[in-house]
Amino acid sequence: MKRILILPDVANKICNASLVFLLTIITISCQGKKRILFDENSESGERVVVSAKGFSIVRNENYSVVSIKNPWQGAEGVRLVHYLVKRGTPLPPGIDSGQVIFVPVESIVCMSTTHVGMIVALGKGNAIKGLSGAGLVYDPEISIMVNKGFVSEVGYETSMNQELIIKLSPDIVMMYGIGSESAGHVNKIRELGIKIMFNGDYLETDPLSKAEWIKLFGVLFCREKLADSIFNEEMLAYGQIRNIVKNSKSAAPSVLLGLPFKDTWFVSPGNSFISKLIEDAGGNYLWKNTVSAFSMPYGLENVYIAAMNADYWLNIGTASRSDEITMVDKRLADLKCFKNRNLYNNNKRVNQSGGNDYWESGALRPHLILKDMASILHPELFPDHELFYYQKIN
Repeated sequence: MKRILILPDVANKICNASLVFLLTIITISCQGKKRILFDENSESGERVVVSAKGFSIVRNENYSVVSIKNPWQGAEGVRLVHYLVKRGTPLPPGIDSGQVIFVPVESIVCMSTTHVGMIVALGKGNAIKGLSGAGLVYDPEISIMVNKGFVSEVGYETSMNQELIIKLSPDIVMMYGIGSESAGHVNKIRELGIKIMFNGDYLETDPLSKAEWIKLFGVLFCREKLADSIFNEEMLAYGQIRNIVKNSKSAAPSVLLGLPFKDTWFVSPGNSFISKLIEDAGGNYLWKNTVSAFSMPYGLENVYIAAMNADYWLNIGTASRSDEITMVDKRLADLKCFKNRNLYNNNKRVNQSGGNDYWESGALRPHLILKDMASILHPELFPDHELFYYQKIN
């Protein structure tokens, strides 16, 4: 049975030199400390059934074992283990206190606004004390908290305000996959006793698997039953929409995504969650047969040729009008989807500060994204549906 080392030796399993620096974040300073081997399959307790690739949970009476897997792009063989121990109960024997997070978590700093929707859905919005991109939050409750100073802006990656985070003294900092240049900042925060957990939900390739990360927040806030209920309802709603599309056997219109930036078009690969959404909505994504762990850079001309006869164009950057598209490149007006005005963007729910709810609540409610897409691509199947995240671009 394979055993996985979770302290410094894990760096030896990573070929990319930059990831070695990232691993210094998670090793704490281990000199003189006992190294702990974690065999997930032998851990006693109730194993929570999850389809998500990025985490696992094993529940015990007074604690849960959470394993975070490959939480940043390019990571291979990385597994970070946390023991979530109920307050007032003894620690499990033989574990490193550096791996312990006491639950329920009472205060949290989130390095991505995509985590907000899940925390609010669990009724724990008041636990958020700091946000990266606080001014771009969409949720009205959290936006008010930001404006009143109850939620602080903590900065981004290399400009992360570590002094402020230390002052806030949260129970946990929920990290979004960062670059190696931020390792020193995160290390300092950890050395001062603040617990850090990486969140790799953005790496999931299935919309429901991405939504399933609410189970992680559920165990952090000791609201597991509510988290399970929310996810089960989402899974049922998503499946019902997908089945309507599948059973209709309608022809699949071709779909173009995105907008170029300085003559480069960053194309989502065919194994991405957005490609899966298009497939489930009855669409034929132009790059569905590609596989990549990253967005793929294409020249504008290459995409232009491939998309000449695309039926629909979705997720068109920040465009709200068709002339904003042609301002990027006049040739884009020659595309079939542009001529037919089959242009739809995912920016209907954007507040005055620029916060887009598609990236916030949409992570937890992919069935609403799916229904929007399906009604765009197959309006005859959902004639009464009013677009929620999407709007038509004229």
